[in-house]
Amino acid sequence: MNLDFLNALEDIESDKGISKDVLLEAIEVALLSAYKKDFGSKENVSVEIDDEAGAVNVFSRKKVVEEVTNKHYEINLERAKEIDSSIEVGDYIDVEVTPKNFGRIAAQTAKQVVMQRIREAERDVLYEEYKRKEGEIITGTIQRFHKDNVLIDMGKTEALLPVSEQMPSEEYRVGSRLKLYVVEVSSTTKGPRILVSRTHPALLKRLFEVEVPEIFDGIVEIRSVAREAGFRSKVAVSSYDSKVDPVGACVGPQGMRVKSVVEQLNGEKIDIVQFNENPKQFVSNALNPAEVVDVMLDEDEQSATVVVPDFQLSLAIGKEGQNARLAAKLTGWKIDIKKESEFEEQDEEIEEDNTEDDEINEATDQEEKPVDTEQVQVEKDTEQ
Repeated sequence: MNLDFLNALEDIESDKGISKDVLLEAIEVALLSAYKKDFGSKENVSVEIDDEAGAVNVFSRKKVVEEVTNKHYEINLERAKEIDSSIEVGDYIDVEVTPKNFGRIAAQTAKQVVMQRIREAERDVLYEEYKRKEGEIITGTIQRFHKDNVLIDMGKTEALLPVSEQMPSEEYRVGSRLKLYVVEVSSTTKGPRILVSRTHPALLKRLFEVEVPEIFDGIVEIRSVAREAGFRSKVAVSSYDSKVDPVGACVGPQGMRVKSVVEQLNGEKIDIVQFNENPKQFVSNALNPAEVVDVMLDEDEQSATVVVPDFQLSLAIGKEGQNARLAAKLTGWKIDIKKESEFEEQDEEIEEDNTEDDEINEATDQEEKPVDTEQVQVEKDTEQ
């Protein structure tokens, strides 16, 4: 191993960030394995590299004895003293056993080890880089398809967009650029495995953070998101500044901010509603764009009965129940929607039932009223 090679290790240390000492240690371990394999040695051997001269030496540790019975593990005292004059019987000494052609083996092995370590280091760097992006948005280009999965070119590596994370209304074409939410990054022997999504609710949240400065600055907060990817979503927002309208901030001048998010989600409709600590008001807001007459809550069942004008019933429920379903996800309340006329009829029936019950109870009270026997006897005496 020459000095040029050692200088190359120093260059690798500065360029790739891999410690020269770590590389030398790895090379020593590999050389030890190569020595035992090529020379069939079972001795207690070690390999040392002189990091200044570049020399590679193999040493075998042997016990100093008066008479040798196993030449692989023992050395007589006379020979041992030639190496170290202070040695005594019973001590251990390292004896050089470097083969004549070991330099060629060392060079080949060192090259393989260094290349392997460089690849491992590059994988580790990529993993750490994308691990920090978990929960964030990245932009990638559709590179190819594997079965129904989409492989995204990230520049240095690939990301996987599985079927379960694809928007059903979206068509994917090679070369198209997409905004993607990083769901998970894991380490593998082939490099980082990056799982991305187009359907995750957090993708919508992150897109608004990019488009709305008030959210990025912490003035406006997205409190909850309900999403049916590719079709429709609802976003609840609130403001920490009374002078800032959270809904207006997200919509933007002439609707430009929300339009930008819609475009990046391939035309997905987005309802932005104002969050409210009062559950009644929040449920009412969540059913936007429908008008709400009244909201009645059942705290134990975590359910809400919502009354809407008759002509607003279909709007409140939405196509195939979508509006009501998203409102329930957004608020965390089960929502039962009733039209106003139906609710009034129920009220009337309840009032009639209550009236009938009162009449029946009154009649029953009269029938069950106890007879005053003394009064009856006085009346009979008077007649006589």
